[in-house]
Amino acid sequence: MSTASGNATPTRYPRHPAPSLGQSVRLVATREIVARLRSKAFLISTGILLLVSIGSVVAGGIASQNQTLPKVAVVGSAAAQIVRQAGTLTAVEADDVAAAESLVRAGTVTAAIVPAESQAGYPLPVRVIALSGTPLEVVGVLSLRPEVTLLEPSKQGEGLVYLVAIGFGLVFFMSAITFGSTIAQSVVEEKQTRVVEILMTTIPVRALLAGKVVGNSVMAFGQIVAIGLLVSIGMAVTGQHVLLGDIGPALVWFAVFFAFGFVMLASLFAATASMVSRQEDVGSATSPVLVLVMIPYFLVILFNDNPTVLAIMSYIPFSAPVGMPMRIFLGTAAWWEPLLSLAILLASTALVILIGSRIYANSLLRMGARVTFREALRG
Repeated sequence: MSTASGNATPTRYPRHPAPSLGQSVRLVATREIVARLRSKAFLISTGILLLVSIGSVVAGGIASQNQTLPKVAVVGSAAAQIVRQAGTLTAVEADDVAAAESLVRAGTVTAAIVPAESQAGYPLPVRVIALSGTPLEVVGVLSLRPEVTLLEPSKQGEGLVYLVAIGFGLVFFMSAITFGSTIAQSVVEEKQTRVVEILMTTIPVRALLAGKVVGNSVMAFGQIVAIGLLVSIGMAVTGQHVLLGDIGPALVWFAVFFAFGFVMLASLFAATASMVSRQEDVGSATSPVLVLVMIPYFLVILFNDNPTVLAIMSYIPFSAPVGMPMRIFLGTAAWWEPLLSLAILLASTALVILIGSRIYANSLLRMGARVTFREALRG
């Protein structure tokens, strides 16, 4: 406004307080999530991954329905009645339990259904006898899950184990690569265009890093949860209830391990990308992290039937998200092992975040030549 003497009074605008650390992290994370949701490439890749997941489940259900009716030896009137009610089993009568076991050992029948006293958790008055593995095609058609006695216990079928290994390995590999590369490209783009210098005038460096990690981790975890839900629903709809019961706990643990494992990898992707100033150098800078992602994928495919290799993988932070769920599916992990492995992963993730944030803060504003690890850590 002007005064009587003609002098102008400067306009004063209210000063807004700088956002807190939590608000800054939330702002950056929201920006990352919105950017991913607006990306056609991300939406298309996610859709393809979901379609492949549900397609594999439907194909497995169709294949299981097209199989010939399995033969089972039955002993007693109760067992014969249950088989007749099931309608999808071929009954072969046996005089007693010993005769039924002989038919199982000879391979004449898939399994035997014999009388048994009802127990807690096994309300059917029968039990199933099999040779070396739980006969899923027999147990699955029964209205209630009976007790299963294995004459010669062995591991899961090799074909099923291989498919599950590919599933865990591929989902971990694709999600980590997709979101990790996105974080790396975003860091270098902001650095190359000098946008990061503007952001750092109002947002702390650690909030910028945390927001990127949190935003992309939320999207990656959401993708994993969506895949798990679709697979579970698909198995339930196609009647693969027994397989769902076997793989369900492994799916839950896979999601838990992936959530923390990806935070660790995301921190490394952001830190290594901050050491370069051009998009052309992103690949070489993040190649060590890519190797850490690829190793579990190849190991779980090549050594899914090797308990020693899987045991080692389940305690190494970078491979635990794949190795431990596989052991849970195979039933070779004790109840306390997933908890111990998760504790190691959490401690490793915290350490990697501290180191990664230091590299990120010391390298983000340095332009030109690539920053070495020694320079990034020293500051």
